[in-house]
Amino acid sequence: MRILIVDDEPDLLEQISQVLQEQKYESDTAPDGEDALDRIFEIPYDLILLDIMLPKIDGMSVLREIRQAGIKTPVLMLTAKGKVEDRIKGLDRGADDYLAKPFSVAELLARIRALLRRSTENAVPNLEAGEISLNTVTREVKVDEATVGLTPKEFSILEFLLYNKNRAVSRFSLAEHVWGEDFDPFTMSNYIDVHVKNLRKKIGDGHGELVKTLRGVGYIIKDVDS
Repeated sequence: MRILIVDDEPDLLEQISQVLQEQKYESDTAPDGEDALDRIFEIPYDLILLDIMLPKIDGMSVLREIRQAGIKTPVLMLTAKGKVEDRIKGLDRGADDYLAKPFSVAELLARIRALLRRSTENAVPNLEAGEISLNTVTREVKVDEATVGLTPKEFSILEFLLYNKNRAVSRFSLAEHVWGEDFDPFTMSNYIDVHVKNLRKKIGDGHGELVKTLRGVGYIIKDVDS
């Protein structure tokens, strides 16, 4: 599970990030609303911890923009504002929960678990494009109803592209998602191309009609009728 923490307090960012890592969550941080939007539109997060009072773009505006863009990632508002009208405003704009500062680590983790559990229960396990269907629960991939065996890396690549269907995915984002901190762009630059090539062979996409290469950018999967 990958969580984005958005707050302009460096000490709080570091504290929450460390707590999440201890709980085996992956976490990224953003010190302002502008950086947060850049990350949210680049990376599919499982949860966003969002402060209201932010530099450049405030939290309410960030929330409004991502909801207008159709991004349904659960959002937990973290803010020093504890007024009822502030909570109502945030919830009306699409926030999933609200936690006023100061808060305990135990309560924060409880809210996070509840939101992630709710999100998982409501999520559709099948990701589809064209004749391809990928089940995120059983990790089964089918092409025209025939099961296809993929390596873990190939599965991760396909899953990430399907999560971002109809959106360009940069090579760096793809590499970061699949290999994490182990990826070295200087010695492993060809790894992505090799795995994508093998993936295309296995799903019968030798001509790149489904997994398209965007030169100088990365890759994209589009619906057949898009």
